[in-house]
Amino acid sequence: MSGTTLTGLQGKVAVVTGAGRMRSIGRPIAVALAAAGCNVVLTGTGRDPADYPQDEKDQGWQDIASVAAEVREAGAEALEAVSNVADPEAVDALVAQTLEHFGRVDFVVNNAGAARGSDRVPVVELSTDDWHKVMNVNLNGTFYMSRAFGRALLAQNEGGAIVNISSIAGKMLPPNTAAYAASKAGIQALSASMAREMGRHNIRVNTICPGIIDTYRMDDMGRGAAWDNMLKMIPLGRPGYGEDIAHMVVFLCSDQGNWITGQAYNVDGGTVVQH
Repeated sequence: MSGTTLTGLQGKVAVVTGAGRMRSIGRPIAVALAAAGCNVVLTGTGRDPADYPQDEKDQGWQDIASVAAEVREAGAEALEAVSNVADPEAVDALVAQTLEHFGRVDFVVNNAGAARGSDRVPVVELSTDDWHKVMNVNLNGTFYMSRAFGRALLAQNEGGAIVNISSIAGKMLPPNTAAYAASKAGIQALSASMAREMGRHNIRVNTICPGIIDTYRMDDMGRGAAWDNMLKMIPLGRPGYGEDIAHMVVFLCSDQGNWITGQAYNVDGGTVVQH
């Protein structure tokens, strides 16, 4: 039997936000879903190529267009959509575009997130602009996407799944990360509450909480002594990669995950151990 038959994802439609970066979580999620049989809607913000990291420039990277090419190479159909999850009207337009193109939607992966930046300071030094920027993308964006696509899933009346990408920071709540940690804890609460509301419609809502993932988002700290010291906190002794998160996304969307909802899974190499 083929992998697509086993997962039950053949011919389904998945929406993946924040999917345009080369070294990322969104890109491998999109490619893994495509390899499992899903057609994929890829969203990005329409970044200016002048702002691409050097390795993307060196590779001639084209944001969601490059990921769409990989989705097609995996044998699936791709739809590229420049969108802004922090804008509810743009999200409503994305729903309409998805349904017009594919005629259905089955899975939504809310992966888009605000970049690390000047919000990583003590609360008493945190500007309201930085607070709102992080909340608007991480928490509000997840809410807008979950609400709009949740309505579409209800109208379709064929079940489905929403997978929200959070962070172990939403559980560890470390210092100097108040906006980020609060936004991620909020995503976990939103997901759990929505799971209880949508379960009777066979719509599952779960959260993945990645640990240290080796992506462009971590480039500001370099890959020297500070990076090595951080890796010492990980029992499995290595950083995660986008593919580690992608595997869990595919599982939660698949037939094998069809009795799981309302959960927040740590995928972090053992960094946070709960019982």
